[in-house]
Amino acid sequence: MADVRKVIVLSLLCVLCAGCQSMYFSAMEKVGIHKRDILIDRVEDAREAQQETKEQFQSALAAFSALTGFDGGDLEARYKDLKEVLARSEAKADEVHHRINAVEDVAEALFDEWQDELELYSSASMRRSSEQQLHDTQRRCAQLVTSMRRAEMKIEPVLTPLRDQVLYLKHNLNARAVAALRSELSDVQNDVARLVQELEKAVDEADRFIADLESQR
Repeated sequence: MADVRKVIVLSLLCVLCAGCQSMYFSAMEKVGIHKRDILIDRVEDAREAQQETKEQFQSALAAFSALTGFDGGDLEARYKDLKEVLARSEAKADEVHHRINAVEDVAEALFDEWQDELELYSSASMRRSSEQQLHDTQRRCAQLVTSMRRAEMKIEPVLTPLRDQVLYLKHNLNARAVAALRSELSDVQNDVARLVQELEKAVDEADRFIADLESQR
């Protein structure tokens, strides 16, 4: 029974969220800001979040690497620094996730509206032209989201060893813990390199998508 209640609550929340989005888009339309404009803004926000995430994880790698070279001093202070770096990295990961979701939400609303309005054309040639443009934009948007999700998937493999090492350091503030960090450094470097590469691809894809949408105005 409890599981049924949970499903009902989640379903209601989904409906409410969809309703809020609909109200938001309608309100923006009334002041002259259309779904296409909102999509551009949200893609720009997602691009910025991914760029910042790239920089944050490069900083995390630098902090991780610095700690492996530790040869004396206040190890607890280094642990606290690494813990803060991990927290900032996790926050950026969450932001990327929510920014991509926001892009998908407005894109779905835009494409649904566009599809519905195809029926309003009296000119068959104009309808075909608009429909082709819709399909092209949907394809490009799908490529963008795929690229952003691919980059997002590379984040967790970097976060996992960072979490492990922060936890290990918490209970082992000694030379043995630093040695354990050193053994993981190469894998972390490779994971960060892969993440940075995918984030850069996603940022480039976002730039191209924004340019395409801007050209349709």
